[in-house]
Amino acid sequence: MVRQLGRDGVTGALAAGRIGGLAVLGSTLSAVAPFTMVAGLGVVGLSVTGNLALPLGYVLVAVLLGVFSAGYVTLSRHLPHAGAFYSQAAAGLGPSVGVASAWVALLAYDALQVALFGIVGSAAAPLVQDWTGLTPPWWLVAYAAWALVAGLGVSRVELSARVLQVLLTCEVLVLATYDVVWFAHPAHGIAWTMLDPARLFGGGSAAGSLGPVLAIAVLGFIGFETATVLSEEVRDHARTIPRATYAAVGFVAVLIGGSVLAVGSAAGADAVVARAGKEGPDLVFTLAAAHLGPGAATAGRVLFLTSVLAALASFHVTTARYAFALGREGALPTRLGRASAHGAPRAASLTQSALAFVVITVFAVAGWDPLTNLFYIGGTSGALGILVLLPLGSLAVLGFFAHDRHGETHWRTRIAPTLSLTGLLVVLGLVLAHFAALLGVDDGSPLRWGVPALYALVLAAGLGYGRWLKTARPAVYAAIGHGAHTALLPRTPPAGRHTGPAPEAPPRGNPLPDRPLLYDGLYDGLPDGTSREEPVR
Repeated sequence: MVRQLGRDGVTGALAAGRIGGLAVLGSTLSAVAPFTMVAGLGVVGLSVTGNLALPLGYVLVAVLLGVFSAGYVTLSRHLPHAGAFYSQAAAGLGPSVGVASAWVALLAYDALQVALFGIVGSAAAPLVQDWTGLTPPWWLVAYAAWALVAGLGVSRVELSARVLQVLLTCEVLVLATYDVVWFAHPAHGIAWTMLDPARLFGGGSAAGSLGPVLAIAVLGFIGFETATVLSEEVRDHARTIPRATYAAVGFVAVLIGGSVLAVGSAAGADAVVARAGKEGPDLVFTLAAAHLGPGAATAGRVLFLTSVLAALASFHVTTARYAFALGREGALPTRLGRASAHGAPRAASLTQSALAFVVITVFAVAGWDPLTNLFYIGGTSGALGILVLLPLGSLAVLGFFAHDRHGETHWRTRIAPTLSLTGLLVVLGLVLAHFAALLGVDDGSPLRWGVPALYALVLAAGLGYGRWLKTARPAVYAAIGHGAHTALLPRTPPAGRHTGPAPEAPPRGNPLPDRPLLYDGLYDGLPDGTSREEPVR
């Protein structure tokens, strides 16, 4: 494995083989945040769309993302890299597109992570008030959460993974208990009408639109794709990453979609939309208290809070690794690409923590509403960025395997990415068409087109910067997307010296030890003259 140890004890590679399959699954599902998705997005989605068929929307989106994952995890197997969308776009669509994708990913995951600080205060307030009689300001709770996440971010990755596993297990057990009781004691029978396809297309629903339902449903899956950012640190990448990704997709469809159906059954199909609009996330805890008592509702509120904390930690892990990947390869300041002696992306993590601290402080000083302006708008804006990346991911699969399938099947390299590309573009169009409603703003609001325009601007800027790197810094351009092998590339000499031809790119391979390179045949060799058929250690 390529691993450079500098004078200060930091490295240019993440710690390999530190985490196993359950830890990766826990981190991925924590990003999905089950309790937050049910109590927050699921209930709010029923109110916003007025369409009872939301659970069926989760099923349809799960099928689409399952098809997408067939190509996504296949390419990830050939490209174990801390910046998944970044490396895949660079390999399949060119280094400039890789840089543009990475910038969009950084913006999107930053928005998702920082937005969660806006709801953590609201999640904690009822608990603190019940236990102490005090109502702390939201920013005080946010700073406490920030300190916890910042500490986990610079610790060993397995520590964060263990914390997320414990929180997720408790969260799933309590939510599943709620569901069993709600299905066992429905208001007027189980609300099977919520799975009626006719409602999805307008028959018998209040809003009667497929667009808003799919738009809300797809937001519930954001986070399923994050398993791949741990590719360099997992013990069995080839099997663990696909399993975690598919499990996350199925988990959302079954647990979150099923929980929304259970809420509808407990509240009554004829009343759930009205109650969701009136009570919001509290509907989940009101129903829990009615059937299980106030203790169960309190347990749910505690896990709602830990769900937000787990999602904060998970998205921090993802964002820090994207920044690390870009810094390691010179597409961002190189100090971001420095890992600590135990393999954590220290500089990138601290930078992300500093950004979150500034955002919390600005919102606190300005007196802006953290729930509306930070959580809802910031979170929805971040989710839009992920939806921009998903079609690019399908295009990258098609581009990478265009001339050589590298032993993979037609389904994984041609059919699945083509189908998912078509479906994801349709969903992206639906989200853009209903983006004002998702943000909770009027159609005339500047945010309606301002947020999509920002992503378009970031894409264009990333492409431009990539083009500039090609001519001004060819060594950096050659390293884009190569991960830990970037350490094999010589840095660009100082200006004025004869540089000669741009250095040959190292093979894109698995940086993990004791595994053969999966890019055999794409490049002729390493800069140090070793054979391309030998693993890099």
